[in-house]
Amino acid sequence: MSQNGWRKSSRSGGGGDNCVEARIVSAGFQVRDSKLGEDSPIFALEAADFCGLLRTAKRP
Repeated sequence: MSQNGWRKSSRSGGGGDNCVEARIVSAGFQVRDSKLGEDSPIFALEAADFCGLLRTAKRP
């Protein structure tokens, strides 16, 4: 985990710069695009919505 709390997806691959990052905040979670880093828009999600995103992403 980075110093500002962002955690990269475990499926980011070898380069690690083409993935989603997420962090826990008091209201739920925030998600951003890792390749944009600090310039990425940040999406705020409640816990239930974040869990739904993870379920959808795991579908084959």
